[in-house]
Amino acid sequence: MKKVMLLLLSVLFLLGVVGCGASQQANQAQGGGSAAKAPLKVTLPTWTGYGPLFLAKEKGFFEKHGINVELSIIEGLAERKQALAGGQVDGMATALDVQVTLAAAGIPMQVVWLLDDSHGGDGIIAKNDINTVADLKGKKVAFEQGSTSHLLLLTALKQANLTDKDVEMVQMSAGDAGAAFVAGKVDAAVTWEPWLSKASQANGKILLSTKELSGIIVDTVGFKKDVIEKRPDDIKAFVAAMADAMDYWKQHEEESNKIMAQGLKIDLSEFTGTVPGLKFFNKDDNKQLFGTDGNKGDIYNSTKNAADFYVEQKIIDKAPAAEDVLNPTFVNGL
Repeated sequence: MKKVMLLLLSVLFLLGVVGCGASQQANQAQGGGSAAKAPLKVTLPTWTGYGPLFLAKEKGFFEKHGINVELSIIEGLAERKQALAGGQVDGMATALDVQVTLAAAGIPMQVVWLLDDSHGGDGIIAKNDINTVADLKGKKVAFEQGSTSHLLLLTALKQANLTDKDVEMVQMSAGDAGAAFVAGKVDAAVTWEPWLSKASQANGKILLSTKELSGIIVDTVGFKKDVIEKRPDDIKAFVAAMADAMDYWKQHEEESNKIMAQGLKIDLSEFTGTVPGLKFFNKDDNKQLFGTDGNKGDIYNSTKNAADFYVEQKIIDKAPAAEDVLNPTFVNGL
């Protein structure tokens, strides 16, 4: 009798488990509950311009719009590209020209949000005896090949009738390049704040910055094209949350600065000290820069210029169309 009762109880238990599993699967199929949704995974390097992503997460704006966003800091561009190509992440916060090179490398990406334009936040630091960009000829210059730093250096060298073949390249990320310069290991480095400000500590100076070359470096957030096609509602929610974060920052500057510095794991003074070197974009700025189908905004020209430049330098074989790199749908839907 005991064996019969145990058998009946086991059957009932199994039916209950199967029933719960079927119910859970049904809820997931219907999109029931944010817990059932896979998170949007976005990677980024440590940089002030990407702070608003942490503000949107910490203040619950992603959650407010029904999505879960996972942010991961990966410093090296090659490692971030690898994470994208391998499917470990869905999107990347990076400079516009990097999005262009990703598209050219067969990783279809589409930019959906514009974060900022560098206006003094990036530049070239050099030893005190190097007075002009032309003086970099034959010098050791640290920068990351194929990155935004490379584009900035190429642009500066071109104006001085030089190319990157005229300098001794030392390959490393922008942050490592700044540290290498301060440590006296290279003659110059293409980097960003706070390393620009630290140049004087190493008997150096800022040779040139994006104050002189504004409009070249625009920070963006892009997602893989297949992710956008499969999850348009989530991308729409992401963009709406970013717009909310920018509005919140304007109204609560001190609190927001603390949240963003903490998210990026940098000192508050470092964060606030680098903000003036960037022009941050809100919803209205994004709408203006993306423009409409009948009247495309300035970001299309910036994208085309970056693509043409990389083709000219033989870093990419073919320039992707700006229309393939930019997706204004979600900004225009705000």
